[in-house]
Amino acid sequence: MKILIAGGGGYIGSALIPKLLERGYSIDVVDLFWFGDHLPENVVRIKKDIFDLKSQEMEKYDQVIFLAGLSNDPMAEFSPGKNFISNAAAPAYLGYIAKQAGVKRYIYASSCSVYGYTEDKLYDEQSPAISNYPYGISKLQGEQAVMQMADKNFSFISLRQGTVSGYSPRMRLDLIVNTMFKTAMSDKVITINNPAIWRPILCIHDAVTAYTRAVEANEGISGIFNVASGNFTVGEVGDLVKTCIQENMNMEVKLNIKHNQDYRNYKVSIQKARNVLSYKPRYDIDAIVKDLIENYEKFKDLKNPYYFNIQIFKKLDKI
Repeated sequence: MKILIAGGGGYIGSALIPKLLERGYSIDVVDLFWFGDHLPENVVRIKKDIFDLKSQEMEKYDQVIFLAGLSNDPMAEFSPGKNFISNAAAPAYLGYIAKQAGVKRYIYASSCSVYGYTEDKLYDEQSPAISNYPYGISKLQGEQAVMQMADKNFSFISLRQGTVSGYSPRMRLDLIVNTMFKTAMSDKVITINNPAIWRPILCIHDAVTAYTRAVEANEGISGIFNVASGNFTVGEVGDLVKTCIQENMNMEVKLNIKHNQDYRNYKVSIQKARNVLSYKPRYDIDAIVKDLIENYEKFKDLKNPYYFNIQIFKKLDKI
């Protein structure tokens, strides 16, 4: 099977692609490589904007995975216009030309951010998606645009991801667990802005599993699926990161607890992904932190701007 991965040079793609290659898939990547190139040598690189792709170029692919776009709230709020182009229009365009070319399945990297603020209950895929922030709105728009194209010949799977964390060859330190690890190592302090709010956390290894299950799902399956390793309050995440570092790094870490207002609060059910995709997460916060510790020598320059998407995005915006 031949797969095109848009944005495959990023944080998730750099961890996912080696696993797909191990399973015998042929992978091409279309990416502008803003954050460098950390992919295996036997991957075909197509360095161009998604909007420059033509339907004829898509004819050789069986599936397309969309990992591209702006990847978090800071980037979306810095440039809302580019956010909506990258996260709403780009996946719609790629879905359109993919279907025209006869691609059989399109897998979309969505986000649990689409839920915005939820009441104190688990949200499933039928729950209201009412984000009021540019990032969440745009991810929902991209999802809806391609979903309406799905039919018996064009499967569409949207993975609404929790906040991904853990080590990747294309490292990021602007994700909740990774950020706490970074400040613990650099400052011996973990700052928690609001300990009460909930977040679904997704270990990058569980994210890789989710995409693999989507690629290998029955060809008739389409739909939206929440994927996470678990739901945690931010205060609990801080406690778990602190404890793991202290136990494994022989260093003392303090907590700096604040109570800043935050309207982004959500926890999700992954039962549908379990039942339909056979997605079974295996990792928790402790495993994520131990993975970061194990790979620490590979990213110990904790101030490297390439580990913070917004820093590189701001530089590119000036060009």
